Amino acid sequence: MTSRLLMSYNAQTRRAGVPAREPAGVAGSTRATAILDHDDPLVGALARRVLSEATPRDALRTAHRIIARDVRPVYSVEDRRRVSRTLRLRRGSCSQRMAALEAVARAVRVRTRVRGLLVDGSFWYPRFPRLKPFVPEQVLLAWPEFRISGAWLPIGDLFDAPARSGDGFSNRGGETLFDAIARTGVQWDACGAAPGAVCDLSAQVVADLGHFDDRDELFARHGQTLCRTARTLGEPVLGRWSAGAARPTA
Repeated sequence: MTSRLLMSYNAQTRRAGVPAREPAGVAGSTRATAILDHDDPLVGALARRVLSEATPRDALRTAHRIIARDVRPVYSVEDRRRVSRTLRLRRGSCSQRMAALEAVARAVRVRTRVRGLLVDGSFWYPRFPRLKPFVPEQVLLAWPEFRISGAWLPIGDLFDAPARSGDGFSNRGGETLFDAIARTGVQWDACGAAPGAVCDLSAQVVADLGHFDDRDELFARHGQTLCRTARTLGEPVLGRWSAGAARPTA
């Protein structure tokens, strides 16, 4: 049995039958938001490091590598944390590190949007084998997309790195979902690709909430996965717990 008591009210009242927002009507933006604060000098400095790349896609790949190297992966539960704070702390969750990439994209004039996905909490069991009762029943994931060459490119397709058979993403150990996209294509839809061509995680999706102009809008409408009390109590520990570590670190 997984935890529902720790989930926010919005998270508990989501239903798979709620119509998803059609992607054609969601244009995204390059504006700064409360989370994607690319007007902060620290975010701007990171964006300037990738401006010399030949194409916007190359710039995002380079930014991803910098974030993966410089921002330590942890289990932070504050999805609405400002990107500038994540960069200053030099640690962040998958959600926070993906937000950092979105902010850099917007800073270099690449429009972004997110797709809201409800993912089965059991997907995270390999990371917390002794804490399964405390893992939320459903986890809200903001999956970024970037407007490049007139088309929307999901973050899982950024690197053109198809998985070898049996070499997908296991959600265990030190490799996080953010890190994995540089090694293997990650999709949340069963698209009819040949077996082993991509890492297909569609079986983990409980509901597709549709597309949103930014993650601020997604979290404002659907709330974060955990309630405020759970985030307040859990963040001091989870926010320093390195991905793959057996126990929290200082």
